[in-house]
Amino acid sequence: MDPRLLEILVCPICKGPLVWRREAAELVCKADRLAYPVKDGIPVMLEEEARKLAPQEDVA
Repeated sequence: MDPRLLEILVCPICKGPLVWRREAAELVCKADRLAYPVKDGIPVMLEEEARKLAPQEDVA
């Protein structure tokens, strides 16, 4: 994931920052507890495609 892209991408719901999880290939919004998939290097920033994080799942 290009660091410059990470600087400008925000959560489409709350407009908050995203955390890149390389091993899971997803961008995580801590505020909304949603994980947006990255498919073939392209972030899929659609709410209906996001995965809801489990309550016990770490959002580091």
